[in-house]
Amino acid sequence: MWTKESIERLVREKLGDYLLVVASNRQPYVHVLARGKVECRRGAGGVITALDPVMKACGGTWVAVGDGDADRRVTGPDGTLAVPPEEPRYTLRRVWLTKEEEDAYYYGYSNEALWPLCHMVFNRPEFRKEDWDYYKQVNRRFADAVMEEVGDRKAFVWIQDYHLCLLPRYLKERAGSRLIVAHFWHIPWPAHETFRICPQRREIIEGLLANDLIGFHTRYHCNNFMEVLDREIECKLDRERQSVTRGGHETLIRPYPISVDFEGLGRLADSSDCAALRDSLREEFGLDGCAVIAGLDRIDYTKGIPERLLAVDRLLEKHPELKEKVVFLQMGHLSRIHIQRYKDLNDEINARIEEINWKHSTEGWSPIRLARRHLSLKEALALYRVADVCLVSSLHDGMNLVAKEFVSSRTDEQGVLVLSTFTGAARELVDAVLINPYDREQTSDALHEALTMPPAERQRRMARLRGTVQVNNIFRWAGKIISELLRFDFTE
Repeated sequence: MWTKESIERLVREKLGDYLLVVASNRQPYVHVLARGKVECRRGAGGVITALDPVMKACGGTWVAVGDGDADRRVTGPDGTLAVPPEEPRYTLRRVWLTKEEEDAYYYGYSNEALWPLCHMVFNRPEFRKEDWDYYKQVNRRFADAVMEEVGDRKAFVWIQDYHLCLLPRYLKERAGSRLIVAHFWHIPWPAHETFRICPQRREIIEGLLANDLIGFHTRYHCNNFMEVLDREIECKLDRERQSVTRGGHETLIRPYPISVDFEGLGRLADSSDCAALRDSLREEFGLDGCAVIAGLDRIDYTKGIPERLLAVDRLLEKHPELKEKVVFLQMGHLSRIHIQRYKDLNDEINARIEEINWKHSTEGWSPIRLARRHLSLKEALALYRVADVCLVSSLHDGMNLVAKEFVSSRTDEQGVLVLSTFTGAARELVDAVLINPYDREQTSDALHEALTMPPAERQRRMARLRGTVQVNNIFRWAGKIISELLRFDFTE
């Protein structure tokens, strides 16, 4: 089984003097002003959850956008600082963006064009030329930062996600084969019939094929990507080898289901700090005496939050005996609120909650509690341990690490995971109660099944889920990718 020590040994013995560089939009640590003081907070999101423990084990440099309001106060003149602050293990290199760059590159092309293009939730992408121009500009800025960190050294550059499609090409144009470049695509890859509407599809493909290795969560997404290549460009596809060759350059295409630090999360969930936070959550939201259904997501239209609210409503309609005995607690922070679709979603969630609470509330009890705030890792684990049921109702999700975090936290082998079949995680976590989140009747029945499940079956399901995540942990994911990269030879 892959462990933190396995990764450390692999890097020490095989990488030698090669520098490991990770590049992503989101940074692993953010510095903010709170009550007049600078605080360091762990970044949010699946990329951070997955890669921070890997970088702590491997060392190297992480290049990302500096977006905290106190980031510049603690960053050196070269844009770097050592992280995490309490026990530095690697270097964070911050890329500074202007408001115009952030608006067009991040909110515009990345999240109004590529994000809806890749998620089948019936939200129309917006392709604006000025957004694309800034997207290219920021990708070049990342290339500048990576090359400044690499210098004349040999390096593995590990690019993350859809914000940096063009970065592989810009790096290879500058450094050629001195860099081995891999790209992990954290969100779904669409079918060709969907992808072909993108006006910049050829440039995106050319950018990605500069990689030596591209990873997706599932074989299905690999197949979608290869279908796009087959239909859009002239290239040699080798489906047996899972590779594509274009212009004499071969790119390997592989499925690597991402995961979490199973052992580390379990230890933290059992800590006294998390126990105290569990008590605080119960007191803050009045959870004592009630079964708790928990959801933890940033507010995003792919996460199926209105759908889960309607399922809770239907659950109480069909089972009025559950009134005053169950609470649905939805946690998560607002995101991308500059985009109108996200503002509309937030308004929709507010309206749904008000309507459902008015409909079902009794004196001193309401079924739905909502807190829009960023949770620290310890707070998230405390929420998982408070929950009797964890509800993941994503409408389309590359993986969904909330499901795996929940399983990892349940060292008590209690709790039930209710999981959308439209997540990559559902392909592994088959002992969850699986749902179609578009089916309100089925989802409400699944919630009732989870709430009334016999203790022996609860324990059996959770034990099997934990065994799956324990073996397929984040260090196995990283180890397989790094091992694949080690097959490449550096040539000057």
